[in-house]
Amino acid sequence: MKPFDFPAVLLASASPRRRELLAQLGVRHEALPVDVDETPLPGEAPAALAQRLAAAKAQAGRAASDGTRAVLGSDTVVTVDGRIFGKPSGRDDALAMLAALAGREHTVFTAVALLPPGPDAALLAALSATQVRLRPIAAAEAAAYWDTGEPAGKAGAYAIQGLGALFIEEIRGSYSGVMGLPLYETARLLQSLSMGDGS
Repeated sequence: MKPFDFPAVLLASASPRRRELLAQLGVRHEALPVDVDETPLPGEAPAALAQRLAAAKAQAGRAASDGTRAVLGSDTVVTVDGRIFGKPSGRDDALAMLAALAGREHTVFTAVALLPPGPDAALLAALSATQVRLRPIAAAEAAAYWDTGEPAGKAGAYAIQGLGALFIEEIRGSYSGVMGLPLYETARLLQSLSMGDGS
């Protein structure tokens, strides 16, 4: 395999951010949005939830395709004090999330699952954990941020690559993981797939 010569994949996601990140790696891909119930199981740990949902998305993508291409799934979970913050259900939920995260450190888990082509292919998986500290956020600021439309559909109700960057004091780990697709881990999975195919 040549360096940076990644195999083409189906991306089991409608996220434009994940598409942008794959394009950053030069990965040829086609988006294949899937519908997966993201409700945590009783007592499910945040990291386990991210891993389960990433795998479920990859498997749903495989079920919706012809099985001849690798399928990539990913999921991001924000957590603090054992609480899981997914995508906000609306304005009040987003403002409550921002209030809970403001002025403190939280963890962002992003799992990646790659399902190689073939009926008997074994799932390849990786997990990224990143520590993020937000500065204090005034209630009026949080409300104005919601009004921009950016927090909707984002785990933890903020986007590190957008206006949400104004709130971030410190990050330790994967910037791209917080965006929704950790590039280091994703590249390693794609490289292992290529090597396994003998290319």
